[in-house]
Amino acid sequence: MARTRALLTERDRELLAEDDGSNRRYQAISEIRSRITEEMETDVEVLEENHPQLLKELREVVCEDKSG
Repeated sequence: MARTRALLTERDRELLAEDDGSNRRYQAISEIRSRITEEMETDVEVLEENHPQLLKELREVVCEDKSG
């Protein structure tokens, strides 16, 4: 089965890993920020209303404390 993306595309990941300050990198950051502030909010609302268990699973992954 083909893998699908979550928040970042493969190209987003590549651009974020670059440290050259390129315009493409800044464009990717802007697009990712829009996905977080616009699309993610809508997705969370849909999950909250229609499948709270999936929202719980998402929160467990996203909100997990990885510092310890």
